Amino acid sequence: MDALFIGHAYIDVSMIADAIPTGDEKTVAEDYAVSFGGAATTACFACAKLGYSPDLLIPVARDWLGHMFMDMADTYGIRVHSRRVARSSLSFIFPKEGSRSILRARDDHYQQTFPRLDLSITRLLHLDGHMGDAALHYAQAARERGVIVSLDGGALRPGIADLLDFVDVAIVSMDLCRQMKLSEAEMLAYLKKKGCRIGGVTNGAKGLLWYGDNGEIELSPSLHVPSEKVIDTSGAGDIFHGAYCASYLDNPEAPWREHFEFARAASAHKVQHLGNEAGLPSRADIALAAKHFAPA
Repeated sequence: MDALFIGHAYIDVSMIADAIPTGDEKTVAEDYAVSFGGAATTACFACAKLGYSPDLLIPVARDWLGHMFMDMADTYGIRVHSRRVARSSLSFIFPKEGSRSILRARDDHYQQTFPRLDLSITRLLHLDGHMGDAALHYAQAARERGVIVSLDGGALRPGIADLLDFVDVAIVSMDLCRQMKLSEAEMLAYLKKKGCRIGGVTNGAKGLLWYGDNGEIELSPSLHVPSEKVIDTSGAGDIFHGAYCASYLDNPEAPWREHFEFARAASAHKVQHLGNEAGLPSRADIALAAKHFAPA
């Protein structure tokens, strides 16, 4: 397998509407999209769109949404390793004016242990902190085999401190900084202390504050997409992770600045589309975004 992604999976229903009804109201959305969702899951689909054949370890239910998800994965050539749950997880996403509201229903009560997979030919492991027992198991196994481990630290999840001991590339969100009561600089210092070779904090349109192998901190600004072109920012960070994973697989020896610049152009493409699937960029889409949009 080229890469293994581990996390939680959703079916996302994204709707653009002037207002969200309350009480006994009804309204009609201007547009909608139904897609896959979840941080590591969306990153996996992005990596697949960019030419790789990743594996995905997620909870899966034997219901209609679960069948829908498996069809989506099969379309992109993603091999799914399932951990049984009773019901599929669902997200309703309402993008508006560069931000988004999300309502989620999640089943993470696992009915079985996680499957054991062979990492002998795996080149990259990407985690989002969900399914913590599986994440820790595979992070330790990857470290033993010299497989690079990437983490999308989107939120404070159980066991994340232990997991970081086995992470090479930790890119976390401002939400995690706030939950841990750390500034961006303090978070980078914490990641260095945990032994993460590459560490960074994403801050939406402001970009990525990060350090590389030399330990020096630098800012990689986002590409400026004009507000009138921004439709849906949800999933842009997940696609950022999937794109830098693909860029690393392209050329593991390239500087991480190149991987992140490739990824920010992928995110710039995503925000112009409603839903995760419509926003998955091709390599031509990424080149076009990098050409047309300047750093913010």
